Amino acid sequence: MIMDKKMLALSIFLFGFLGTLNLVKAQSTDNNIQEVFLNSGDGFGELRKLLKDNFDFTNQDYKEGIVNSNVRFSLSQDGKITNVRANGDCKNVSKEIENVLSHLLYKVDMDKLSQKMVASSYVMPVSVTIDNR
Repeated sequence: MIMDKKMLALSIFLFGFLGTLNLVKAQSTDNNIQEVFLNSGDGFGELRKLLKDNFDFTNQDYKEGIVNSNVRFSLSQDGKITNVRANGDCKNVSKEIENVLSHLLYKVDMDKLSQKMVASSYVMPVSVTIDNR
């Protein structure tokens, strides 16, 4: 009975620890941040607005409803968005996200990024609501 409680406590601790590791926002190797997961209050709000404003909602091939995607991209030294790759619930929505971000005439102000936000790649979750047609 006592062993069962210890095993249960150990299991809960391990699952909690592993869950915490999965929530880490950045991975680092040799003090170089490799990837940063972006959220709504991170200073990339203007980029999100430009994506929304330039997204073509008229394509008939989009899946209806809420479509979730993750878009991965890099920033060049001058702040230009490069290497855009998106994947999610609908390949056509992901393709449009890639198209919009790849063709934006927009540069991220690298001086405004905090040191913890400088990375070799960024991941930004995107949710798009496609209404009934």
